[in-house]
Amino acid sequence: MSTQVENLVKLFGMTTQLITEDLTSVGERYALDLGHLPRSKPHESEYYPQFEQSVRVEAARMAAYYETFYCLEKSIRKLITEQMADDPDDWWATGKIPQAVNDEVKKRIKKEIDAGVTQRSTDKLDYTTFGELASIITANWEVFVSVFVSPKAVEKVLGSLNTLRAPIAHCTAFSDDEALRLRLTVRDWFRIMGSNKETEGAS
Repeated sequence: MSTQVENLVKLFGMTTQLITEDLTSVGERYALDLGHLPRSKPHESEYYPQFEQSVRVEAARMAAYYETFYCLEKSIRKLITEQMADDPDDWWATGKIPQAVNDEVKKRIKKEIDAGVTQRSTDKLDYTTFGELASIITANWEVFVSVFVSPKAVEKVLGSLNTLRAPIAHCTAFSDDEALRLRLTVRDWFRIMGSNKETEGAS
């Protein structure tokens, strides 16, 4: 599958998730159950109904956005790992990670260890933010030059995603404007990928 087709498939999937949010908004506005959201799981039956209905509706609405961010972060980290894996050395430990990113990741890992909780991952890349992922890409631009149209575009789009992620992380609702902004930013992300290959093919 070509890069362009693969990106279109991914964009379709994420757009579908965001359409779910639109349906939820309609259902909330007109007090309709459109049947597009999963029902509460059996193990939730004891506590879930105790939350206010308005909070439960809002949570269902925000779930589509969480799924979008989850898929984006996982796919971006996978892309970075695959691109950097061409280097036979341990790319994280050989100075290819900006020092500021490395320091922050160490702090987060130590914080989890000190808290006595199960570590989220053994992969240091799983401890990075969108902004830090952008720093890794731009610091190793020679590896990613064939993937993205420009380093500034990567910084801009991932910086926007980092900002938009805050409501998800802090359990607050998206406004309509921010929902639209996320949809456009997701499109921007796939738009800046594969542009160089398309240009080369046209020349």
